[in-house]
Amino acid sequence: MTASLHDRLTIHPDVDQALATGRAIVALESTLISHGLPYPQNVDVARASEAAVREAGAIPATIAIRDGRILVGLDDAALEELATAPSGSVLKAARPSLSAALTRKGWSATTVSATMIAAHAAGIRVFATGGIGGVHRGALGGPDAVHPPTFDISSDLEELAKTPMIVVCAGPKAILDVPATLEVLETRGVPVVAVGQADLPGFTARSAGIRAPWSVPDVPAAAALAEAHLALGLGGGIVICVPVPADVALPDDIARAVAERAAREADEAGVHGPALTPWLLARIAEITDGASIRANTALIINDARVAGEIAVMLAHVPR
Repeated sequence: MTASLHDRLTIHPDVDQALATGRAIVALESTLISHGLPYPQNVDVARASEAAVREAGAIPATIAIRDGRILVGLDDAALEELATAPSGSVLKAARPSLSAALTRKGWSATTVSATMIAAHAAGIRVFATGGIGGVHRGALGGPDAVHPPTFDISSDLEELAKTPMIVVCAGPKAILDVPATLEVLETRGVPVVAVGQADLPGFTARSAGIRAPWSVPDVPAAAALAEAHLALGLGGGIVICVPVPADVALPDDIARAVAERAAREADEAGVHGPALTPWLLARIAEITDGASIRANTALIINDARVAGEIAVMLAHVPR
């Protein structure tokens, strides 16, 4: 008989004990390790993110897949092994590719959607990532479009509508069609909340140049809103958007201009599908001479810290 999702979970002892005792836990994705950053920055950021969660008083649970098992929590040796896996050997697992990831040997790294699925199955309610996926530029076409619509829309959005999870991020990735991404989330009933400002955070920039659908003054207010949302039992998640630390943020206008340039170059090069986001992030790093990587690194760690704070505030709430 084929194993169910729950049967495929291997929960790290620290995470298992935290679940048993009601301690705060934060899920962390693993594609930033395998596809987001080069070695050794990838493992350094993964370790720093886990440390930030612990400093906030919560237990980190980095999620990945190996040899047909969903690992909920990785030890340091596993982090290193994933970070140094040969190029091209790690599958990028999302909801559409989860079954493929679970029926192959070797490592698969979890995207936002796959991490949410695994975390929810394990009983974890708070998840930290860098930026969510969404509607790619050109996905919907338009009157001035040169090419037909690609319909390239991340499965992250569908997962956010299905899975009750608090997702802490720095906003949608700047490489996306951000207004269209917000429209899809609104249609699917997913609250998008900015913390400490009226504007939607712009991933590596403080602002995306768009007013957030909702905003709260601080992290405790974000935790209260997230708690209320989950308590309603609507079935979907909530996106808590935290701006990148100001000392490493790219200027808003530069971040948007660079993202548009990289997207145009990707279109000209014919890059699309799962390869698009890593290509764009790498190209933006080249154009900004590494400034985007410094901002990306800082926001990932900052999101993990804020997620830890929210998880601690909600640890008393019945699951």
